[in-house]
Order: sequence, then C-alpha cells, then structure tokens
Amino acid sequence: MTDTPIKQENQSKTDNVPGAMPGEQKKNNRNDRKRNRRGDSKNLERDSDWQERVVQIRRVSKTVKGGKKMSFRAIVVVGNEKGQVGVGVGKAGDVIGAVRKGVSDGKKNLVRVPLTPNNSIPTLSKGRDGAANVLIRPAAPGTGVIAGGSIRTVLELAGIKNVLAKRLGSKTPLNNARAAMVALSQLRTLKSASRERGISLEQLYS
Repeated sequence: MTDTPIKQENQSKTDNVPGAMPGEQKKNNRNDRKRNRRGDSKNLERDSDWQERVVQIRRVSKTVKGGKKMSFRAIVVVGNEKGQVGVGVGKAGDVIGAVRKGVSDGKKNLVRVPLTPNNSIPTLSKGRDGAANVLIRPAAPGTGVIAGGSIRTVLELAGIKNVLAKRLGSKTPLNNARAAMVALSQLRTLKSASRERGISLEQLYS
C-alpha cells in the first residue's frame, strides 16, 4: 500500500524539526568533546606546574588497646617555582598514601612570596616555629641558594634563586620548614608597605 498525501506531509514535518536533525546532533557532540579536551588539557597544565619534594618519611606508632598501630608520616613541600610554596604533613598506613595526603595538605597551606627581578627576596626576614629559628637574607645575582635541609627545599620550590639562609635553633625538618614558611609569609614589597602606611614611595625612600 502507498502512503497517503497526509501521511507524507506528517513525515516531512517531523523530519524538518530542528531537534531531530542528526547532522546538528553530531556537530554538538563534536563541540562538547572539544570543550572537554580543552578543559582536561588546562587541568593537566595546572597540575604540571606544581612540583613535589618529600623532605622526610618516618614510621610512627600509636599505642592502642590491642597494642601498637604502625603508620607512616611524610613531610612534603609543594611549589610551582613562581612564588607559591606550601608545606604539608600526611599520615597513612602506607608510604604512597602518606605522600598523597601530604601533597593535598601542602596545597591547602600555600604562601605567596614576592620575588625581585633577580629572583631574590625584597628584604631580610626571620621566622620562628616551635624551637626553630630561621634567618633569610637577600643576596646578589649569581649567589645561588645557600641553605641546608628542608629550608633549601622550601626556597627552591618557591622560585628563589639567590638567597642566604641560616638555621639558628632546632634541627627538626618539620619545624625548620614551617619556620621558613613563616619568614616568607612576612615578606613585603615597598609598594605594599607604602600602601599599608598610607604614604608615597618617595616618602618611604627619604
């Protein structure tokens, strides 16, 4: 049996509906895929900027009712070498889990460091955490990073290339790293200092 003219008209109307066109659906799917790829590439670029360094891994124990519960503690420094750095601590039953927790904890406690054109710090700064005292002093171009232990790791991942640092108190890596973070968080540029004091740069220099 042949289709009547009325059925043919109804079929043509349903075919001409914009939402039912297969060509447009394919184009929309392609555009969505491209957007997803661009978003994934941006996220990968953001993640690739960050660097992680493990300062210390120790096996710790906790005394519970049934005996001792063993776990691992990892101290991790996270930075992008562009003026942002953080120190994190993670505890887990395995080393990989402890490092992963330390990285996430370090990204939650980031500090922005003002850098000079010579990749140094603008002023002298002191930091204290517990029994650890850290002194950080700017240096001339070509000096390098003169520091030791966990302080050196923090300064390098912050993007500082020329600096002098001295440990004045405790030798524990965690306290020294946190003291270095305190010293870096106290740094201010001349512009920010003049803005806080409500005076011009000329008055600050004079």
